[in-house]
Amino acid sequence: MSKHKIIVLVGGISMNSLNQKLFDFFKKEAASALEFDQFDIKALPFYSQDIENNPPAVAVDFKNRVAASDGALFVTPEYNRSFPGVLKNAIDWASRPYGHNLWTGKPAYIIGTSPGAIGTFGAQSQLRLVLSFLDLKLLNQPECYFTFPKELEGGKLPSPAKDFVKLCATKFAEWVANSASK
Repeated sequence: MSKHKIIVLVGGISMNSLNQKLFDFFKKEAASALEFDQFDIKALPFYSQDIENNPPAVAVDFKNRVAASDGALFVTPEYNRSFPGVLKNAIDWASRPYGHNLWTGKPAYIIGTSPGAIGTFGAQSQLRLVLSFLDLKLLNQPECYFTFPKELEGGKLPSPAKDFVKLCATKFAEWVANSASK
């Protein structure tokens, strides 16, 4: 049985991104069922209608990878109760030009961590609105956002959080498999 290919967009682009570390743990938990294709979203230029019909090579590569994927994973930090602009830019590239939305019908999931008291609840809420409009099939439960444990900075994940990430990874893999069989 072949693995389902998942395009991954990590909205935390800093060198020590906690969300990149979270994705690294998530990937280990779902590696037996899913093949992850992480795209470096900071490489994309700002989306503009002026170049959407003749996009630069990096945008063409990104769009081809989204089109070839069986699903999408969005890993987001929270900035000012929303998700980062660099993540929105990538989402826009794959949804344009009008009538050529590559996200339509793809099973998707949102995860995230933040040092803030409510994790990435606000960011995920805002991102969910955008992804719903673009007609992705969002896995709504379990919601995977939490205040990062200090161990995450050191490359470890304590048992309660590790168990939760494993549950989330398992549910997403099942969601993708069930969506593909329909």
